Parts: sequence; structure tokens; C-alpha cells
Amino acid sequence: MIKLSDITLAFGHRELIAHASTEFTRGNLIALLGRNGTGKSTLLRAIAALGSVQGGTIEIDGRPIGTLSPTELARNIAFVNTERIEVEAMTAYELVAIGRSPYTDWMGRLTDDDRTIINKSMRMAGVESLANRKVDTLSDGECQRVMIARALAQQTPIILLDEPTAFLDLPNRYELCTLLAELAHTSNRCIIFSTHELDIALTLADSIALVDTPHLTHLQTEDMIASGNIERLFLGNNVHFDAKSRSIRFKRE
Repeated sequence: MIKLSDITLAFGHRELIAHASTEFTRGNLIALLGRNGTGKSTLLRAIAALGSVQGGTIEIDGRPIGTLSPTELARNIAFVNTERIEVEAMTAYELVAIGRSPYTDWMGRLTDDDRTIINKSMRMAGVESLANRKVDTLSDGECQRVMIARALAQQTPIILLDEPTAFLDLPNRYELCTLLAELAHTSNRCIIFSTHELDIALTLADSIALVDTPHLTHLQTEDMIASGNIERLFLGNNVHFDAKSRSIRFKRE
């Protein structure tokens, strides 16, 4: 379980989230929504211990993240961001295999069990056919799927994904998020993904964490739809969120 207690996050001198408290539990897919620049990526990085908090605490299963060793963090949290990995002479299989590094010996030798997990992770992410391709020859979408396979191979109870659908076409966006939902439910993982895909979030996520600077509101999806918080995101714009149809409509002059 991830527990946020009175956390405050900022970018430079700009406060993004102030005094927020909530919990993210296992067995759930959580969609992180909000306008650009409101702190979605900053929050994910803070949970992954890749960024600092300006106040409050973040705990993983009752332990402050600052007390976890690098190996403990790597065995508990997998993080996938949208930045493309620029590596030469490394195959997709070798990149996915890095996910097993928290469990291998100091020489990084893979066991038969490790290879089984790697192959299964690549199959689940739909990248088996890319195993022998060099990473620098992959498209953005292919590279994103390989990074997700790496996170699956890491076998952590928590997976954080920053805009995982950014480089995918519409059918693959739904396919990927359906996979994330299945993983959360069948393997009892806590999976949080930031997205601008409101329809996918409302259809597949168990709960919504909505960042509306400086507030963070976390509710079950149905409760979030009924709360009016999503409508408030579009105030002042020429668009309107219709809670009944769960769709965005453009206002006509």
C-alpha cells in the first residue's frame, strides 16, 4: 500500500500539490488525471523516490520511502516514463532482462527462472517478436511496450507509469490499459498511470486521482464522476464534460 500523508510538492517556487493525503491500495488500477503542468509526473516520481517532497511523508507498506534501500525500492516499485531510452547495441530482450537486476547476483547472471519471467513479461506486453531487435531501431510505441515488459519482469507490487499510452494508437491504448487492469486485479498489484485519455480512465480505472493544483482528490471512479470535480477541470474552456454520457462535448458559440 502507498500512503501519502500531508504531502506538498513543488516545481521550483511553484506549488503543485499542497497538504494532500490519500492511500493507493493493491489490487487496483488508478488513473492519475490533471491538466498539463499540474504535477502528475512530479507525484509519480516522488512516490518512486526519484524526486523530493516539500512536506509530509510517503510510505510503502508502512515504511517511509526514505528508509528503503535501493534494492528494496527496486523490489517494490517499477517506474516507466515517456522518455525514450537511448542505448546502442542492446536488444529488446536485454533491456527487459534489466528488470531482473534486483534479484540477480553481483555479476547479473540470469537463472532459468529469470529467463522464464522475462519471456512471460515480453509475451504479456506483446513484444515477443521484438526480442532480438536493437532498441535503437524500435519505434516509439514499440520502445514503450518494451519498457512496460521490463517493469513486468521486475515483479514489483507497485508499478508507476507516466503517460504509457502516449505513443500508441487507439486500439493499442485500450489493449495496454486493459492489460494493466488485469495485472492489478489478478496479481494484486497497485498500478498507477498518468494519462490524458479521460475515456480510458473512466472505463478501465478502479479509482481516479485528480490533480487540480493545489488539490489532489482521490475517489472511486463512479464517485469521481458524480463529484463534479472533472467538470471543474474544463471551466473557462470551450469544452464540457457530460457526466451522464461520460463524454466531452465542445461548446458552440
